[in-house]
Parts: sequence; C-alpha cells; structure tokens
Amino acid sequence: MQIVPMQASHWPQVRAIYQTAMQHGGATFETEPPADWLAFASGRLETGRLVALEGARVLGWTALTPYSSRSVYRGVAELSIYLAADAQGQGLGSRLMEALVLASEAEGFWTLLAGIFPDNVASCRLHERHGFRKVGVRERMGRHPLSGRWLDVLLYERRSLLTGR
Repeated sequence: MQIVPMQASHWPQVRAIYQTAMQHGGATFETEPPADWLAFASGRLETGRLVALEGARVLGWTALTPYSSRSVYRGVAELSIYLAADAQGQGLGSRLMEALVLASEAEGFWTLLAGIFPDNVASCRLHERHGFRKVGVRERMGRHPLSGRWLDVLLYERRSLLTGR
C-alpha cells in the first residue's frame, strides 16, 4: 500500500468511496458528491489531497478545505478523510492521517479542524489518536437529509507542534 497525491485519474474511485459514505449517512450532511474532478478539486487545497493505493485501487482519501479566505487563517484548514468500507479497521485511517498531517505541516499549516457526528465513534478515536482534541459541540447543526434527524457536530482541532509557533 502506498500513499500518493490524488490525481484526476483517481476521481472515479474517490467519488465512489465518498458516495458510499453519503449513502451510509454517518459522515456528512452532503447527499451527492461533486459532479466531476474539477468541481471536487476546485473546492479543496492541493496540499493534503492524498489517496491510499493498493495497486491501482483507491482504498481511502484525504483532502483539506480552507477554513477562510482571510489571509490571517492561511494556515488553518478543515480535513476530510474517507475509507472504502472493506478497508476500515485495518490501520489505514492512521496511515492516511499521518501522511495528511506531515503534508499540511510541510506547507505551514498550524491548525487542522474536523467536524464529526457523535455517532461516528471510529472517526472520533482516529482524530484523538493523532493529536486532535474536542473543542466544542455545535448542537443540532443540521437535519440529516437521509434520516431527518437533527445532528450535533463535534468540533475537533489539532495544533501543530512544528508550525505556527
């Protein structure tokens, strides 16, 4: 298994992993992935756009989204991390998270943010294992389009020990 920068050729598999997560309903309020690679890539930073590959198969991916367009927040980004269903529980999330943190710090990011549904215990644990701490809860942040339930969003933050000091 190798972790490499995401390319346009990975998009169909990245999209499929994202779509599966959306259908499951435990990771995002979104119901449809972006229509194409350009729409996906234009909303995310090049830094941190990574895929875990086994041969040519994408097992998981990460991406960073700018927190704000204001220059004072140039080192702050929100992360996404998604794994194929059959790749979960095998340490792949940790390997992707390590690679994402290294890539972000190499580019000067000092804070990574994540918003996680409380029911997504595995994601909470993954983030906590990699230095994220829960800093708050956005109560009843939105009604999930699949279940109709109002969901809280747990706010996690990781401050770099290398950059932004």
